[in-house]
Amino acid sequence: MAQQHLDPTKEPTVVPADAVAGYLRAQATEFLRALRTHRETGGGAAAGAEESTDAALALRRSARRISGTLHTFRPLLDTDWSESLRPELAWLAGTLGREHAYAARLDRLVAALNRLSGASPFPAQQAMPSRSAGGLPATGPAGGRSATAAAARPTTAVGTRPAANPDRGNLTVGAAKAGALLDRQLTLARTRAHSAALQALGSSRFHAVADNVAVLASEVPLTPAAPTADLRPLAAAAHDRLRDAVTGLPLRTAGHPYNAEALIQGLSADTAPHPQDAPWHQVRLLLRLHRYALEVLYPEAVPVDVRLLAAGEALNRHRDASEAASAAAAAARTPRIAPATAYALGVLHADQRHEVEASRYTFQQSWQKEAVNTS
Repeated sequence: MAQQHLDPTKEPTVVPADAVAGYLRAQATEFLRALRTHRETGGGAAAGAEESTDAALALRRSARRISGTLHTFRPLLDTDWSESLRPELAWLAGTLGREHAYAARLDRLVAALNRLSGASPFPAQQAMPSRSAGGLPATGPAGGRSATAAAARPTTAVGTRPAANPDRGNLTVGAAKAGALLDRQLTLARTRAHSAALQALGSSRFHAVADNVAVLASEVPLTPAAPTADLRPLAAAAHDRLRDAVTGLPLRTAGHPYNAEALIQGLSADTAPHPQDAPWHQVRLLLRLHRYALEVLYPEAVPVDVRLLAAGEALNRHRDASEAASAAAAAARTPRIAPATAYALGVLHADQRHEVEASRYTFQQSWQKEAVNTS
């Protein structure tokens, strides 16, 4: 059965500007609801803290959707208003997302170290860090550090596969210290991100954003020409930008499971992001904007597009592996670390770059298959 491919240019009926106004009002309402829940549960016990965390994530989701919609449909919106609000929403979404990203990155790297060293899976942490107002880990000593470091001790699990090469011993020795080093660095980054989020949510800058969103919940400043406009061409333009960006990707290289050039920059002294990753990250952003545009066109429910789902999952894995590889490389540049630790981090970096290539390969296979089906 052929995959369904949503193309806004093929919609049979006109989609009026009221659709984008209704979508923005709905997202603004979700933003304000999440903000109210966040404030009400900010200082509660564990259950309240979990609810507050969910509210912070809901704030981020709404902020991203409002910002993306303002970008895609900006010709129909008051220019000064939308261009001033959009970067502020992007700032808020980025600030609220960093702590979760650091926590997920640490989990990913610890799990990879386990797999690579052949050690037993690290036991789950028994006690989570306390959470303060905002649903973010409390600033203080790293709550998960001792658990992760203890779990990183090289142990032999019942039924684990024996060492397959002479380097496995060196990797096992270095994995514990590498895990502890990553835990210290990423927990510190997570704590700082937590503090930055708390400061942001209490700042006058955030209150100005919240005030603008509150106005948006009742009134969307459209241009005089908006009432007679059709949203489909603007949504189609978002689709075309995505398609053009995918066309610019090195899909021929991605058609092979391994790309040796992706490891060249590796553990060099250059700390800049990997040059091959940027266009893929851009495609991920454009795919998200395309998805938001479809949500505007289909207010009830966006029809399932298998290609979009598979592509989005592959690009999310690509982003996660790319950032994890950068974290491993940064840890390997720590002065005066033991050779075994540096070796483990180098293997970990290479493993995550292989994950990057595997994600590109998955994306390429999905996208090329759809191109054949629709040609």
